[in-house]
Formats: sequence, structure tokens, C-alpha cells
Amino acid sequence: MTKTRLFLVLPLIAAACDGGSSPPSPAPTELRSDKVRATAPAVSSEDAAALAGDNLAFGVEMHLSLRSTEPGNFIFSQTSISTALAMLYAGAATTTAAEMADALHFGLPADRLHAGFNALDLALTTPPAGSSAAAFRLSVANSLWVQDGFAVLPSYLDALAENYGAGLFVQDFAAAPEPARAAVNGWVSDRTEGQIPELFPEGTINGLTRLVLANAVFFHGDWKTPFGHDLTSNAPFHAPTGDVSVPTMRGAHNAALWSGTGWNAAALDYVGDTTSMIVVVPDAGTFDSFEAGLTASGLSAILAGAQPSGGADLVMPRFKFGTGVGLKDALSALGMPEAFSEGADFSGIDGSRDLHVQAVIHKATISVDEKGTTAAAATGISVGTTSVPQVLVVDRPFLFFVRHNPTGAILFQGRVLDPSK
Repeated sequence: MTKTRLFLVLPLIAAACDGGSSPPSPAPTELRSDKVRATAPAVSSEDAAALAGDNLAFGVEMHLSLRSTEPGNFIFSQTSISTALAMLYAGAATTTAAEMADALHFGLPADRLHAGFNALDLALTTPPAGSSAAAFRLSVANSLWVQDGFAVLPSYLDALAENYGAGLFVQDFAAAPEPARAAVNGWVSDRTEGQIPELFPEGTINGLTRLVLANAVFFHGDWKTPFGHDLTSNAPFHAPTGDVSVPTMRGAHNAALWSGTGWNAAALDYVGDTTSMIVVVPDAGTFDSFEAGLTASGLSAILAGAQPSGGADLVMPRFKFGTGVGLKDALSALGMPEAFSEGADFSGIDGSRDLHVQAVIHKATISVDEKGTTAAAATGISVGTTSVPQVLVVDRPFLFFVRHNPTGAILFQGRVLDPSK
């Protein structure tokens, strides 16, 4: 199998910081495959539905994994994690590829899987009709950062270019890992509008790093029917450790409500009607057992009941927090340990078996208030050698899901145990 050097195409122009007089940091050098993004991938409705179901199943397993290590509130983006790992999967082979497919619920053949992710990305980033950037923004960005002089197979570069639109950048990880880390973190910060200023902490990119994959998702949506600012007041929230008083929003005819055995749910639409937040509130005293018993089929059934919002009132707390986690242990436990070992097979990247995953890092933030929601997530992979109620009061722990309704993609999900933290 023939290898090729990456070819320089053009420098990436860095935007100057507003109000600053110091010169900008040196711009990373951008590279490019000779392939262009496929903007109309041929993906059947069956494949799209299969990918949505598989991603939902992985999201549930990741949620259950995080609940065992994150004692309080948490948020993550299954869309970001799956997309970043799908780019890595494009270079996996033999047992490593089989383990990744099983752990990540990649049920489609590789060519259809990558086309499916491409179609999903394009659907997510198509603005709703009639919306403005001030009221609704949803962006997804991907990048590949490669050691200067490291030979990458053209087939791998082509797969990322055609299906993920990944920008390609050259860095000298071997001689200058810290400036390289700063460049990757700067890219993530720019594409999350400053919500995630540092994805890779110190030490996660080192002299043995040969390439880095990064995905960034940014979302801002104003509620279609905002909560009234003048109606917000402090109210008790029954957190697991005791009641807390938190700013609580009150909406009028802003939600759709439905319920099932042991739970109530609400949907609130964002401007443009393509995306909504779904809040699932287990019965009092049952949150822990409800969350522990979460399954893909059970969650799918709950989410299927969502209707366009309006007609019912929702009372819920404002909340704002972020989560940062390393996913090596979680992904290994889900069934892909070989990717992190010296026995990993990423020969689809460079034609040899000299690469393994050093770290998979995920960070996400969310802020929910009377006007709407701002959320961001980023996933980085360093690879080195070797009866429907008419009012729902959310005053106890709950799950939340920000869903792109046309595709069923869960952009962000998490839980709120104590909105005061």
C-alpha cells in the first residue's frame, strides 16, 4: 500500500482578536486532500434511520457509563463523540475496527456509515427556514492535525475530506508539542464561540503524538415561546442532598407535555421548529432507579411522544454548567480496549501498525435561561505511536435532551441533580 506526504495548499488566515493590540498567534498551516466534500451523499432512509438508532443506543450506554463516574450534573454530546470516533474508525482495521464498531454501535458497512455521518452533518447544519443567526445557530466542524513529515495514506485523507469536510493542519508535535496543543485548542475555541477554550489539557499532546482528530459542535437557540423574565423567582428544587432554592422560570403555553408509567416529559421548541429540548422527569424518589434502567428502546419510546410545543405550561429552573471527561476507560469498558493498546491496528491511516490512541477527551457546556439555550461540545482524539398533565413543575432531578427533530440526532444530553451547582 503506497503512502504519500501531505501537500501544502494554503495557510489558514487567523482572525485578529477584538480590542487587542498584540499580534495574533502564528496561523496553523492548512492542508487539503484533492477530494472535495460530497454535498449530496446517497443515503437511503433506511440507512439514516439505522444510524439514528445506533447513535441513540451508544448515547444511552455513554450516559450510563458517565453516571458511574460523574456524581453530579453532567452533559455530553453523543453527536460530537460519535463523529470524532467515526473519523478515527475510517483508519481502523482488523480487530481494532471490529471492537470500535461494536462499542460505538456502528452497524452500517463502512462506506455507508461515513456517507450517513456526512448526510447527518449536512442536515444538522442546514439553517431552519426563516431563522436568523442571532436566534438560531448550529454548527459542526471537524479537523485533522498531522505531524510534519508523517506519511498518511491518500485513501484516509480522501475519506475525511469527502465525508467530514475535515480541515487538515500540519504541526510539529515531536519538537513543539505545547504550541501544537495551543493551536488545536485555539481551533476548538473559535468553533465553539469561546465556550470551550481548552479541550486538550497540558500533557495530553506530547512528543510521541503523530496526529490529532477534533470535532466541535456549537448550538444557540432562542425558545420559540420564551419564558417570561418577570415571572422568574426563587423556588425550591428537591436535590438528592436536600432542598435548594434556585431561580425558576415559568412559561405560559410554551410546552407540549406527555407522560408514561413513572415519568412526565415536556418538549420546548426553538426558533425554526427543527430543534427542541425534551425534559424527562421521573416520579419523585425514583430518579436513580429510572436512570439506571435507561435503555435505548425505552428512551426511543419516550422521545417518540414529543409533539410541537405549545398549549401547556412549564415551570423549570435555570441551569448552567459544563463537563470535561477523558473517555479512555469508558470506551475500553464498552468494548474497544485494543484501540488504546500497542496492538492497535490503524493501518488505514499510515499503512502500518505503529499507531494507537493516546487519549479521547470530551468537554461540553450548556446554559439554559428564559431566552433560550447555548451549548457547545468538543471531542479530541490524540493518536501516537506506539394522562397528560397541563402543568409540569420540574422541581426534582431530571434528564434533558437537545434533539434535532428531522434526523432524531441527540445533540446534547445529560442530567440535572442540583441546578444550584
